[in-house]
Amino acid sequence: MKFTAAQIAGILEGEVVGNPDAEVSRLAKIEEGTPGSLTFLSNPKYENYIYSTQASITIVNATFEPESPITTTLIKVADAYGAFTRLLEFYNQVKLNKTGIEQPSVISDNAKYGENLYLGSFSYIGINAAIGDNVKIYPNVFIGDNVVIGNNVTIFAGAKIYSETIIGSDCTIHSGAIIGADGFGWAPTPDGSYKKVPQIGNVVIEDFVDIGSCTTIDRATMGSTVIRKGVKLDNQIQIAHNVEIGENTVIAAQTGVAGSTKIGKNCQIGGQVGIVGHLVIGNNVRIQAQSGIGKNIPDNETLQGSPAFHLPDYMKSYVHFKNLPKIASDLDELKKTTNQNNK
Repeated sequence: MKFTAAQIAGILEGEVVGNPDAEVSRLAKIEEGTPGSLTFLSNPKYENYIYSTQASITIVNATFEPESPITTTLIKVADAYGAFTRLLEFYNQVKLNKTGIEQPSVISDNAKYGENLYLGSFSYIGINAAIGDNVKIYPNVFIGDNVVIGNNVTIFAGAKIYSETIIGSDCTIHSGAIIGADGFGWAPTPDGSYKKVPQIGNVVIEDFVDIGSCTTIDRATMGSTVIRKGVKLDNQIQIAHNVEIGENTVIAAQTGVAGSTKIGKNCQIGGQVGIVGHLVIGNNVRIQAQSGIGKNIPDNETLQGSPAFHLPDYMKSYVHFKNLPKIASDLDELKKTTNQNNK
């Protein structure tokens, strides 16, 4: 798919300096630009590349004036970085704007779906499923019975949505994600074995949620596991049964949240964080990577460590952690001196 400088300037409300008929069909970093590619310059640190880039079109700030000859066509805008981001969003919309039902695929007789559905090959939609408008379901996706999916949802290849899951509008679910698998519920028996506790709840995902590849969200034992509006989950995260994650909380990769823990709004949780079950974590909490959380956390806390504690205290303590060998050596020397003085 090709676009001219004039077309791009129209989308971005920018000014073309150079050839308005210059065409591009791909995006590139400015230092890697080749003929037929579009790039941008917003950071002065990279300005030297604009004089050597082979990119056909470069988006720049309106204030930019070249100090040497250039070959690239410029599109001047108020904010080059913001404009390029808008263009990426537009490019993604065009690229992902598929419609139609590929074969082989299965749609159960009483399933319902809205306008502009895209259903990729080898996908399955179960009994009583209800799917909204402009939904994109890529190949090898499983959607179980009684699943409800809102409008403008994209589910990438290989994701599995178990029965009774409810997904809001404007959500993105990436490849390999599993939503609604059984929670980890087992009861010990007198002979030392374990008996499965039936998991009869579901998962509820509200609007504008993004779920990364290979992330798992377990269904509730009873009731719902709830992911609130605007939550962003990275890849390879485990969300256990009956967890609730508050609005606009973001969680980085390889974090695990154990059952029935409630996480508040606007939290930022780093990678490889472990959170035990049945806790309440407040709003606006920040947890640094690889921390272990084993107690309730009030609002507005920032923590690090395993077990985690208040970040300023952790940083002060860390100075001593690093110096422990020297401190031990100094103590040994002090003991020797004290013993000699006491003789």
